[in-house]
Amino acid sequence: MSDIVIKAEHLGKKYVIGHQIDNHTYLALRDVITNHAQTIWSKTKDLVKGKPIIYGDELEEVWALKDVSFDIHRGEVVGIIGRNGAGKSTLLKILSRITEPSTGRVAIKGRVASLLEVGTGFHPELTGRENIYLNGTILGMTRKEIKTKFDEIVAFAEIDKFLDTPVKRYSSGMYVRLAFAVAAHLEPEILVVDEVLAVGDAEFQKKCLGKMGDVAHDGRTVLFVSHNMTAVNALCKRGVVLEQGNIGFQGPAKDAISNYARKQHSVVMADLDTSSHSSRLTKYVPIIRRITLASVDNSPRNTFALGEPIVFKVVLESEQALSHVIVGLHVYNFMGQRVVTFHTRDQLAGTLNVNGKVILSCLWNECNLMPGQYTLVVGLASVSGQEDRIDPALSFTVIEFDYYGTGRIPPSRTDGYFLPRCQWEIVEER
Repeated sequence: MSDIVIKAEHLGKKYVIGHQIDNHTYLALRDVITNHAQTIWSKTKDLVKGKPIIYGDELEEVWALKDVSFDIHRGEVVGIIGRNGAGKSTLLKILSRITEPSTGRVAIKGRVASLLEVGTGFHPELTGRENIYLNGTILGMTRKEIKTKFDEIVAFAEIDKFLDTPVKRYSSGMYVRLAFAVAAHLEPEILVVDEVLAVGDAEFQKKCLGKMGDVAHDGRTVLFVSHNMTAVNALCKRGVVLEQGNIGFQGPAKDAISNYARKQHSVVMADLDTSSHSSRLTKYVPIIRRITLASVDNSPRNTFALGEPIVFKVVLESEQALSHVIVGLHVYNFMGQRVVTFHTRDQLAGTLNVNGKVILSCLWNECNLMPGQYTLVVGLASVSGQEDRIDPALSFTVIEFDYYGTGRIPPSRTDGYFLPRCQWEIVEER
């Protein structure tokens, strides 16, 4: 028990959200004034009592986490995975002492450095140099300790030319490079990293993964949240799968990834009419309304034999006219690697316009993906830029089949994404 650095017991986090009721009734001016006065009085009482001020006619309780318990040992690298809205970021905020749990308790042994959002802990008016010292001080380090690590931080972040520039002028990539460099180099006992590494370029992400590996080898603990299963598999020894605020699985990282991937395959059609859909960023107005997977006879399915055709159907609807629309279907393997993309611009370049309802069908004549589990991401852009994106939309499984017609099922391989349609023959034999 002495090497347990994080012990969570029955953690729960409840949020209260408000909903506005639109009853489409006309009110007299005196009613409007009375209602506003009552609202102000109610909010003032909440403020005096220390309660959060929540706007809306109706209140709803939402549990982001429910009865979450686990132990994390010193030197472990633990991947926390799950769908959007599963409670991953809420859990990390509790572990980072940014927010308090509503129920349960968590005991943490050691100094925690968190990288949850781009620029967390930075003062925008201060320079990169000043923010390095500020963050180090927040972590409890002396100026002398920070100074010994200063050159390493600057070199890792690659911002030496902008070191004395206020960070409010930094790009998101520069922000995250400096934030990660500070968090990783100031020797925290526990390093907590959310999906922010997605902001950096591929080379920097690779460097960050290497640094997190170094941190773990030094006997320190890393909690890593990512949708990139390749990174989780490469870096983590143990995984925790969150499902709607509960722990759905915890165990070896490979088993956690497989468990997560298997549970994404129960749906063959996704209705996406609301902007609050868990797979859609809130900044997008719903245009992609429905996605369906089917066989060539239009039967909805999510399991296909190797070499079998797949039909992707996409329903679009927009009240505002959109011209030169491009729809992209991106297929990812269970490790989070993109393996193939289908674009309307390849065959419908400049001809797809949306003004009302449009139904698209994309036929993949021969799905020659290696047997396994795959996720579909759908994006839509117009001349104005990205308009909508569903990540993830649906998932499907490719199963083994006698692809070459030899009477034998090709063995599972790990040396590629596709099984090629090729023809071997013996040209000469001596």
